[in-house]
Amino acid sequence: MDRQVQFTGILSRDSSNNPDFFNWNKVKIRYCDGASFAGHPESEFKNETELFFRGQLIWEAFMDELLSIGLSNAKQALLSGCSAGGLATLIHCDDFREIFPRGANVKCLSDADIDGNGTIESFYHDVTRLQGVAKSLKKGCVARMEPSKCLFPQEFIKDIKTPVFLVNPAYDFWQIQHILVPDASYMHGSWSKCKLNIGHCNPSQIEVLQGFRNSLLEALKEFQQNKEGGMFINSCFIHCQTWMTETWHSSNSPRINKKTIAESVGDWYFNRKVAKHIDCPYPCNPTCHNMDFTRGK
Repeated sequence: MDRQVQFTGILSRDSSNNPDFFNWNKVKIRYCDGASFAGHPESEFKNETELFFRGQLIWEAFMDELLSIGLSNAKQALLSGCSAGGLATLIHCDDFREIFPRGANVKCLSDADIDGNGTIESFYHDVTRLQGVAKSLKKGCVARMEPSKCLFPQEFIKDIKTPVFLVNPAYDFWQIQHILVPDASYMHGSWSKCKLNIGHCNPSQIEVLQGFRNSLLEALKEFQQNKEGGMFINSCFIHCQTWMTETWHSSNSPRINKKTIAESVGDWYFNRKVAKHIDCPYPCNPTCHNMDFTRGK
């Protein structure tokens, strides 16, 4: 909640760093509700405590405000977010499209969203119950399965009608550290070095990470056939790549098929060409920005 936030990456005003969107009007919505702007419980009282979870109403208030100051006249719009914001982007993508006139070019870009396993599924189940999230989720998905499962994109992305672009590293460090091998898991100790630097992973750990990548690609198989969809799945050990100049678009940014993330998203948004880029497995891509959490320790 810094008072000032630098606009870099996809938010940059510099055409050399953000060739397709540098001169757009840009708004960054601060994330504060804990459920990707989806909370909307029936009651504000839980266990005699006044708890206010109003993410859905916060989202709607933001949209009303933006429409009143010019968004209603937009001919082009792109809703984007990273991590929890990436999930918020997918949850609200179709609602965002509905506020624009029929002829507007409206699309959604989700960066580094979360796949599920037992640990995070349990957490999301609790969040869904506490915040009354079900009412904000895709009705088709909620009709098919338990509502908390509909917080995972692989379960509801096929219900999204608006064109979507997915940016995701195949070795997302946040997912590896908190979902694949969380601190509470029995494997945590043996993975301590690997979790901090993928270059420190032994062959058996790399094999597990390749399985992690394969599960992501398997989850994306159906989406890959979506003619209006786009994707950039690189083989980097990182999390959130669209908001940093270094990874969005610069001379040393990650590339697949000689394209940066920014170039790929631009190709997709403006319908210049098909943009479905999937990298070869680690460690094949020398352009990757792989995070190293061992530095300074």
